[in-house]
Amino acid sequence: MSAVISGRRVRIAIWILLGAIVGAGAIWYAVLTANKPAPAAPLAAAEARLVREDSHRVTSPAMEKAQLVEFLDFECESCLAAEPLVEELKKEYGDRITFVHRYFPLPGHRNSGAAALAAEAAAQQGRYQEMAAKLFATQSEWGEKQTSQAAQFRTFAQEIGLEMDQYDAAVADQASKDRISRDVADGKALGVTGTPTFFLNGKKLTLNTEAQFRQLLDDAVR
Repeated sequence: MSAVISGRRVRIAIWILLGAIVGAGAIWYAVLTANKPAPAAPLAAAEARLVREDSHRVTSPAMEKAQLVEFLDFECESCLAAEPLVEELKKEYGDRITFVHRYFPLPGHRNSGAAALAAEAAAQQGRYQEMAAKLFATQSEWGEKQTSQAAQFRTFAQEIGLEMDQYDAAVADQASKDRISRDVADGKALGVTGTPTFFLNGKKLTLNTEAQFRQLLDDAVR
């Protein structure tokens, strides 16, 4: 247990010293490429879709000028570190850019799949964003634990006001699990190897600084 905690503190310290994403290009790239995605059915690149009809759009601009797609893992510390900046960008560009979330739970994270399933169950009640925010806000409570956190996720569902019979049914439904697996399959076919991975107007981004990220979005909405 102490080794796990120690490792977690080291990773968090690295992100703090580098100012999370700002100037963290080399570290971020290492994190993105060090992990492999969860198993999913093979999908040819030609069949892959960056955005599907049921993909979770977390902004709804009246006049869309661009799309920013993020493949994420709710247990990923790098995704958590990126989240404050992404939230800022949503506020700044959400009236012109459609921000889209795709699931990409990584096999090295014991509860990332269950977290995605909780988010999907919430989405089926129109509460995806509330659950996503809850999972990120509480990641330090459940992340990197080797025991199932499904009961904790169910408590989160109660706290955000979900109808629990519907939540339980959605979590148990194979269709919900298939929905997540399809996101993973799309990501793998599109070249996603870790999280967070962003695509802007179909182009996979290699990000080095916050300023660069903002400039790319500025250019996309001109």
